[in-house]
Amino acid sequence: MNEEEFAELAAGAALNALSPADREAFEAARRRHPEWEELVDADAATAAALADAVADAVPPLTLRSTLLSQITATPQLPAMPASAAAVAEPGAAWSESSDRPAPEPPPPTAVIQAVSRRRWTRGIVALAASLVLLVALGLGAATINDYLNRPAEVVALQQIEDAPDAQSATVEVTDGGTATAHWSESLGKVVLVSQGLPQIADDESFELWFVRDGGPVSAGTFDSADGEATALLDGAMQPGDVIAVTIEPQGGSPTGEPSTDPIVAIPTA
Repeated sequence: MNEEEFAELAAGAALNALSPADREAFEAARRRHPEWEELVDADAATAAALADAVADAVPPLTLRSTLLSQITATPQLPAMPASAAAVAEPGAAWSESSDRPAPEPPPPTAVIQAVSRRRWTRGIVALAASLVLLVALGLGAATINDYLNRPAEVVALQQIEDAPDAQSATVEVTDGGTATAHWSESLGKVVLVSQGLPQIADDESFELWFVRDGGPVSAGTFDSADGEATALLDGAMQPGDVIAVTIEPQGGSPTGEPSTDPIVAIPTA
C-alpha cells in the first residue's frame, strides 16, 4: 500500500465509513508506517472541525402563533369535581350540567392549513437537525475512538519524536531491507521500524534484544507478513544499548539467549 492509498483510507476512517476489510488494511498499514500518522491526525482534526460547525437549533419564529392557533381550535371542558369524574359515565357531566358551553365553531380552513404547514415544516427542520447532530456525534465518537485506540508502538513513537533527546539510526538488514531505531533515553523507550525483512517460517518469530555489557536482554517478539513492521521494545533502554533482532522459534528463544546471529544491530551510543 502506498501513501496515497493510505490517505484515502485515512479519510474514510475519520468518517467511520470503512468496510471491515478496508479497516483491517488501514490498521495494518498504520502499524507498519507510523510516519503516516500525521495523515490520520489531519483527517481526524477535519472531522472534529465539521462536528464543531453544527449550529445550535433555535425555535421557529412561528412557534407562539402556532401554539395560540392550536389553543383556539381545542374545545375547553368545564371543571367538575374529581370524585364525580371518577364515577361518571362518559359524557354524563355534559348531559347533567346546565352550564354546558355552546360548541365552538370549527376553525377556518385557512387556519387548519396554516397549522398543518407549520407542523410539517417543524417536523422537517427537527429531522434535519437530528440528522446533523447524529452525524456530528458519530464523527466525534469515531475520531475519539481512533485516537484512544492507537497502537502502543504508534503512541510510543510519537512520544519519542516529541522528546527533547529524541534520536534515531538506520542500518541495513541482513539480505536487504532497512531498520530504523527511534529512541529517547529520558523516556527509556525504543521503537524499531523495519522494511524488507526476510521471510521466515510460520513456526519462527523475530525477537528484539537490548545488548548491554556484552549480554543480551530479550525485549519481546514480533511478526511480519510482508517484510514491514513497527515494534515497541519491551522494557527500558539504558544508555549505550545496542538494539538487535534475531530469528527465533515462535514466541521467542526458549533459553532466553539468542540462538542465531543478529540480522539487525543498531548502536545507540
